[in-house]
Amino acid sequence: METRLLEFRTGSSPQTVDLTSEVGQFVADKGDGILQVFCPHATAGVALMETGAGSDADLLDIIDHLLPPDFRYRHQHGSPGHGADHLLPAIIAPSVTIPVIDGRLQLGTWQSVVFVDPNRDNPNRQVRLSFLAG
Repeated sequence: METRLLEFRTGSSPQTVDLTSEVGQFVADKGDGILQVFCPHATAGVALMETGAGSDADLLDIIDHLLPPDFRYRHQHGSPGHGADHLLPAIIAPSVTIPVIDGRLQLGTWQSVVFVDPNRDNPNRQVRLSFLAG
């Protein structure tokens, strides 16, 4: 198995980060296999979705609707609403698996690999890419 750790910063507000280019570069010369994209954070997730047409903003809005920051969460440390951040991985998984054929991600026409981060408290983020040749 080959692996690489992507490290990046997010901001002080909820956001999505399109990782498709970096993920595609990682598998570009690897032939056939399976790629796992894993987020080692308890307050973020990874999604396959369309970006750039307002879908990313819609996703953040729906997360805010499903997990409102002003709800009375039992989990109370961090900034207001941080308890909701810890529930996100139950809705948006911390990993996705993508088939790779001839060094190319087998994504649908409009699919992108997106890091979803509603957490305002931790801007230092990582995603682990793991490729298993087939």
